[in-house]
Amino acid sequence: MIIYTCRLQLGSQKLAENDPNLSYNFCLTSLQAVNHSQCADLRDLGLMSIKLTKSNVTNTRYYVKKLLKNTKWDPFIRACLNDCLELYSDAIPTLKQAMKDFKSKHYEDANIEVSSVIDAATTCEDGFKEREGAVSPLTKRNNDTFQLSAIVLAVISMLH
Repeated sequence: MIIYTCRLQLGSQKLAENDPNLSYNFCLTSLQAVNHSQCADLRDLGLMSIKLTKSNVTNTRYYVKKLLKNTKWDPFIRACLNDCLELYSDAIPTLKQAMKDFKSKHYEDANIEVSSVIDAATTCEDGFKEREGAVSPLTKRNNDTFQLSAIVLAVISMLH
């Protein structure tokens, strides 16, 4: 257990050092949640990170659909949620392709695809900021998507 923790801590620290947008604690906590991460090399961590990101995106898409069932949202918030639903829906096949490209060692393509997922999360969150006083119900989820995607990008950067 100590070797596992130290190895994962060192890997997370290295990833976080290479990307100023990446939180070391978030990275460590996220990777610890994955089974077999104690035995993982950098490529394995990349694959695990893409899977985590895809799971997060899929879950967020489901959550947005659930929020949209509430008919009490004002039209602006509803429009923002619909935009986010589209962004997260598009991100799922993008991450599937990123996984294929990563496995094929087409790191530049995977980088572009994962970067578009970061853009989707940022665009979703920024949409709510277009009206003063509007509060995004997706801030934590958008931040998590950003961080998980940043882990993938940090791994790709170290491999490429």
